[in-house]
Amino acid sequence: MSNSDGRRAAHTGHITPLEHIYDMIIVGGGPGGYAAALYAARAGLDTVVLEQLAPGGQAALTQRVDNYPGFDQGIDGYALGGNMRRGAERFGAKTRITQAKSLALAGAVKQVDTGDGTLLGRTVVLATGAVPRELGVAGEQELAGRGVHYCAACDGMFYRDKTVAVVGGGSSAAEDALLLSRVCSRVILIHRRDTLRAEKVYHVPLSEASNVEFRWNSVVAELLQRDGLQGIRLRNVKTEVEQTVDCDGVFVSIGRNPASGLARGQLRLDPAGYILADESTRTSIPGVFAVGDVRTKALRQIVTAAADGAVAVHYAQEYLAQGGGPF
Repeated sequence: MSNSDGRRAAHTGHITPLEHIYDMIIVGGGPGGYAAALYAARAGLDTVVLEQLAPGGQAALTQRVDNYPGFDQGIDGYALGGNMRRGAERFGAKTRITQAKSLALAGAVKQVDTGDGTLLGRTVVLATGAVPRELGVAGEQELAGRGVHYCAACDGMFYRDKTVAVVGGGSSAAEDALLLSRVCSRVILIHRRDTLRAEKVYHVPLSEASNVEFRWNSVVAELLQRDGLQGIRLRNVKTEVEQTVDCDGVFVSIGRNPASGLARGQLRLDPAGYILADESTRTSIPGVFAVGDVRTKALRQIVTAAADGAVAVHYAQEYLAQGGGPF
């Protein structure tokens, strides 16, 4: 293995002795990606993380993370991402700020084409995450983390004894409304239809919660702000009548879009587009692992993404020890 930095113009399909082959290429620098980088580097694997923006992934957009163990006063999400990067780099993991453009995952040597060259690796960990679907209302991005949120379990505690709105009608929205009902004084569940799409198990608890109320056939037409969120304007989709609702926070729960486009056509995906990988994080191609929010799983949180990263390295080492990839 050479000291080449792995850059080359194009991959011809023939690997020369001078080409650098990483033990592990990690696509995505969120909690799952950097947990994998930490465990891989500590295990002596030649590891590189590809991140297109900044370390932390979606967590970096969270003002304060209160549900990740070890921070009794909470921690800013951006700071947590930086800590994770430095922790992995302390043991030799490398970071490249670049965007993965395409993948070639079949075979013993995998190829990742980026904006500034091609990298080769014996194993690939996909930690590309999932992006919450937005309302598409003016001012939404400006208020993200300051009144508009996409994770009740992450940010609900900021609204103790306050009024919040939950937008959505599926099981995730129902679960968020129930969680918030235990913390907030008033929860307004807004749905564009006249019945919930959520599983039946949620219907009775929601109807029995005295501080949960419903706004059926309604969508958020406007976010009202003045030094932060002041309330929302709802529009009835049947009558077009609008009404103003005062609230301190809005939790958007209308689904997520997995960032699995790079894997499409190569790895098996579920109907929603998430990469099919069980608790071993192994995918349908040997030597390729999916961690964090991009894989099919029950709970998408920082702590579960970090756990996935550690698990992926365990099975990557097993794969390499059994002869996966050239030595």
